[in-house]
Amino acid sequence: MMDGWPSIPYMQWRETCTALHLWCQIIGKYRLAHTPWVNHSWHATLYVTPRGLTTGPVPDRVLITVSFDFCDHTLVVEAEGGARAIVPLQPMTIAEFFSWAKESIQAVGGRPTINGVPNEVADPIPFAEDHTKRPYDADAVRRFHQSLVCVSRVFNQFRTAFLGKVSPVHLFWGSFDLAVTRFSGRKAPLHPGGVPNLPDSVAREAYSHEVSSAGFWPGGLGAEDAMFYSYAYPAPAAFSQQKVDPAEAWFDEKLGEFLLPYEAVRQSNDPERVLLLFLESTYRAAADTGSWPRRELECRPGAPRIPRPV
Repeated sequence: MMDGWPSIPYMQWRETCTALHLWCQIIGKYRLAHTPWVNHSWHATLYVTPRGLTTGPVPDRVLITVSFDFCDHTLVVEAEGGARAIVPLQPMTIAEFFSWAKESIQAVGGRPTINGVPNEVADPIPFAEDHTKRPYDADAVRRFHQSLVCVSRVFNQFRTAFLGKVSPVHLFWGSFDLAVTRFSGRKAPLHPGGVPNLPDSVAREAYSHEVSSAGFWPGGLGAEDAMFYSYAYPAPAAFSQQKVDPAEAWFDEKLGEFLLPYEAVRQSNDPERVLLLFLESTYRAAADTGSWPRRELECRPGAPRIPRPV
């Protein structure tokens, strides 16, 4: 058992993180291929579990769940009726993982329909053609998973203080970030698209309505260490000039987002409180500069066994 917020310096496990990102894309694409479309691509994401990450139930010919177990370091494929297949997580090529994942899904009665090209990465190599041996640092993956557990707990608490439309806390495998998103309820202007290796139609559907979105990256893709972010779409003119908490947070002009280093949260005396300060203050920056109807959308944070007043 691991307590607290672990250290996850990106450069020390960058190659393993890259491999894990591509593995998650493969499994996420399986869910995407068989699940009816849900608003903002929420049908395609992965979810944090006590042992790793999961697709949740996928409606294939039979109901199938595909899960990363970062405690035993296995990929577990399970189907209704009890069929089960396991793939060890270890150093391997992306092509090998792609092949074993498809074989395992087929072995339990599923159809391994998986688009073969990575999304949202520069110069993507088709999975079946990626024969570079990738490392697997099991301890780093275990620590990353524990960080996801800690972050998802805070994100889920933050989610409860909103009566308007709000997303689940889920991991987007394209950009490899854990995210939670609040909506003003108003339509947004057409998104310009242009996300690397992502159809414009997908980006435009994802950003069809005004959002304040926050999330967590392990590093890479513009954030060279583990980082929290928060942005608004469309971004109000004064959004970037707003003062947010804690003091270690800043607005990154290149990314167009407020950022807060994971290490600043981890090393604080109260990581949960510091992260909530960031989530709440950046949301207020978006809502206030965007003239959201805050009184209609907000409520006190949820608590177990206490119904909301009506």
